[in-house]
Amino acid sequence: MRKISIVSLLLLSMFITLAVISCKDEPKAVKEVIVEFKKEGTLSLYKAASDSQIKTISIEIADDDYQTQTGLMYRNSMENNQGMLFIFPREEFHSFYMKNTRIPLDIIFIDKDKTIINIHKNAKPFDESSLPSTAPAQYVLEINGGLSDEWNLSTGDRIDFTRL
Repeated sequence: MRKISIVSLLLLSMFITLAVISCKDEPKAVKEVIVEFKKEGTLSLYKAASDSQIKTISIEIADDDYQTQTGLMYRNSMENNQGMLFIFPREEFHSFYMKNTRIPLDIIFIDKDKTIINIHKNAKPFDESSLPSTAPAQYVLEINGGLSDEWNLSTGDRIDFTRL
């Protein structure tokens, strides 16, 4: 049996400590990506009772899996004359949440006939609670939180949009 000296044990201990310290991940600088608004169309909102135009805004369109899953996540702001329109291939129940979304939003569910079926007002940033449609929807419009009240939007009002 071989005897290990105290000096050898200390040297071994220092070697292991240095190896562990040198293997630690050093903090890496994270480059924040800024997502710019890209106008892909215009959308007009109309009152149900009078068919009068309420507002026209510029929209980004989310119509594929990546865009619909990402939406307005990671954005720091959006102008009041802008929004994002989600277009789904068919009318069905949808549910949204605010994970990684930094700005409060009004989430407006719209049926295949382009009629508003329900609105979730002032959805809270980063909240992962489910915000569902109350009926099948084919479109969802996201605008800055509070604008649906400011514009007096309600169930039954309708939209129309054009792509660029």
